[in-house]
Amino acid sequence: MQKNDELILNITDISKDGSGIGKYNGMAVFVPLAAVGDTLRVKILKVKKSCAYAKALEILTPSGDRIKPDCPVFNLCGGCVFRHIDYAAERKLKASTVYETVKRIGGIDMQPEALLYGLPERYRNKAQYPVSQTGKAGFYAFHSHRIIPCGDCLLQPTIFADVVEAAEIWIKENGISVYDEALHKGLLRHIYIRLAEKTGEIMVTLVINGDFVPFADSLFSLLKSKCSDALKSVMLNINKANTNVILGDKCVTLYGNDYITDILCGIKVRLSAMSFYQVNRGMAEKLYEKAAEYANPENKTVLDLYCGAGTIGLSLAKMAKEIIGVEIVPEAVKDAEFNAKLNGIKNARFICADAASAAYKLAEEKIRIDTVIVDPPRKGCSAELLDIIADSFVPERIVYVSCDCATLARDIAILSKKGYTLSEYTPVDLFPRTAHVETVCLLTK
Repeated sequence: MQKNDELILNITDISKDGSGIGKYNGMAVFVPLAAVGDTLRVKILKVKKSCAYAKALEILTPSGDRIKPDCPVFNLCGGCVFRHIDYAAERKLKASTVYETVKRIGGIDMQPEALLYGLPERYRNKAQYPVSQTGKAGFYAFHSHRIIPCGDCLLQPTIFADVVEAAEIWIKENGISVYDEALHKGLLRHIYIRLAEKTGEIMVTLVINGDFVPFADSLFSLLKSKCSDALKSVMLNINKANTNVILGDKCVTLYGNDYITDILCGIKVRLSAMSFYQVNRGMAEKLYEKAAEYANPENKTVLDLYCGAGTIGLSLAKMAKEIIGVEIVPEAVKDAEFNAKLNGIKNARFICADAASAAYKLAEEKIRIDTVIVDPPRKGCSAELLDIIADSFVPERIVYVSCDCATLARDIAILSKKGYTLSEYTPVDLFPRTAHVETVCLLTK
């Protein structure tokens, strides 16, 4: 097999990033926008030692899972990967991916509980739109920083399209310069929108390569005309670094409050521009309800690591003896502390520190921890943190919430060697039409 070869390929599986997988002479060939059951004529784009990458030239026999994509930029934008297949098929694929990963990497052959899911459209409460040199906002193409204009994304609330339209008018009418990654020049980098779904409050943040924006009154007027009373906050995020990281460290309030307020699992939640918050509120409630079931927090001391704005821990506070939250982002810790006061919760405290450092300090203080909840970033938990949890705290239960089933499976294998058994795990589809899937699991001593 060589680059530019054309061949016939039967798609038998889907990769972690949503590409179809077929075998040719024993070698795996990855094809974007394919579906299990497709027979394709493909062109080879790259050949490596153990696999190859191709693009589909023709669908010879379509999969029974195929549907007509309902987004005009589906094959261009890097967001969705499953708009060409039925949502039921997508759910089946995701549940299978979690099971196979836990079996292969975690070494445990246990079927998961039924995947939890909700509506596959308009579910996101946050979007970060890069702005092109033409002044149009959109999303990056797959594995690229080429911007695909997309005013109304089917994953976002329709009000986001109105906000983007207002911002684009402001850019054009006032000659606002747009950031150029190659030259590191220009002002406006991203338009970042948050919606508090339950209250309807909207925050608009402009990420800029500078200290201020001109013609701010014009921007406020345009945004108010689109959002009316829903607009509660307009922020600046200062990011002058030559980096691909979207947000800088400093935020400045231009209009209204420096936060918006949502309600999650009956808890009022204050959100700043920098706060972590699940982008799918409805499914986050289902996820947290399952985490609460696994945590069994009645009269227990619960350690909530990577707690963000405190949402998981605070939702358990009425049942628990004490909640101790740990988060490294100072703004999120301030939000968590405020959220506790806002809800009259007095048995929760929060520590601003790295998860492992805070856990080590708590272990030194000989604090009895009954249940540990971890919700780490994609890289999972460090070996040091897992050692402290399992060897120093020795909790009855560990509830692990993961956005990457591979690192989850790796950490399950580590904890298994430390005397913890995987009792149950549940995949949760917080990100329909994308390749991502969340998982929550219970490990018991």
